Order: sequence, then structure tokens, then C-alpha cells
Amino acid sequence: MSSDVPEIPETHAEKAAETARIRRRWLSLGETVAVIAVVISALTLWNNYDERKSAEAERRAEKAGSRPKSIGLIATDAGGAGLAFKAADCALQSTDIRFPSALGVEPESTVLDHRIEADWFESALLKAVDKAARDGRLPVVIASSCEAADGPRTETAIYDIVYHIEPRVILGRTVKLRGLVRRESVAGDTAAARLDKLWNP
Repeated sequence: MSSDVPEIPETHAEKAAETARIRRRWLSLGETVAVIAVVISALTLWNNYDERKSAEAERRAEKAGSRPKSIGLIATDAGGAGLAFKAADCALQSTDIRFPSALGVEPESTVLDHRIEADWFESALLKAVDKAARDGRLPVVIASSCEAADGPRTETAIYDIVYHIEPRVILGRTVKLRGLVRRESVAGDTAAARLDKLWNP
């Protein structure tokens, strides 16, 4: 007599349950692969974004490093009929000074002696401003060039000539120059229009 236990055939329900288990295993494996793919995609996107940001930051730094430094004119002697000035940290070579067109004053240039003289524009200024005016600012465009340790520099900027009007014993009033204040950089082709817009006597 055999001791082997006869195999019990699988029922339909058991076969269905086994099939469902296999399907769930495959489904879980597929979900895992999908999640891994999403994570890899997210990491790739982040890496690309980070690289772009780094590259952009490097380009900005290079651009900033290559941007020409401003000259920055400063007054060295003021308070009278003339205003001496120089560049802040380089050897000033030349300047071209333009006045608001409404004044009808001709442009002036300096080469060795860098000064602004009140008599260049005094008469036109006194006609343009109110007779009660005492203190004011006259915007001018100054295109300048200088030699620095890092090479030549050029700049076109609008400066304010700070002035004071004093009564004169004879012949009315006189203009005394008090200082030079940098207002803004300006492109050469738009300098005249910008200057005229700023002039408001």
C-alpha cells in the first residue's frame, strides 16, 4: 500500500488567486520601475537646472569683470569763478563738456588744465533762472578719457555743476561754482536728449 498522499487538483478559485498574486507582483515591480524612472528624471532636470544657473552666474561674473570702470570726476577746487576737477583714480587726459541746448552755450574741452569756468555759461544761466534764485544745479554732459593702471578708460556721464548766485555791487548778479556731482552714466548717442530733459531752470 503506497504512503504517498495523492495530489489534490487545484480548484478554480485557487488558480484565480495564484494568478492574482502573480499579477500583483508584476504590478508592484512595474510601479517600482516607474517610481525609479520619475526620480531619475527629476534628478536629471534638477541637475540641468543647477548647471544652467551656474553657467549663467559665471557669464554674469565674466561680464561684470569685463565691464569698463567709471572714471568718476571729482572737484578739487571750488567756491569761485572756476571749478577745478580730476578723475578719482586715474590720470585724466581730456574732457568734452556739453551744456543744455536751451542755454545756447557752445561745448568746451579741457586737456591739460581741467577746469570749468563760470563765465562759459554765466550770462545764459542768469537769463534762464528766476531772479530770486540763489542756489541750483546745472546738468552737463562730460565725455572724458583717462589712463589707469588697468588701461585706458572712457566715460560719458551727466554731472551737476552746483552753483550759488550772489548779488554783485555793480551789474547785478554773479555765479560762484561750488562743486561737481555725478548724476548718471549715459550713452553718447542719447546724451544730448537726456541732458535737455534733465534741465529744468
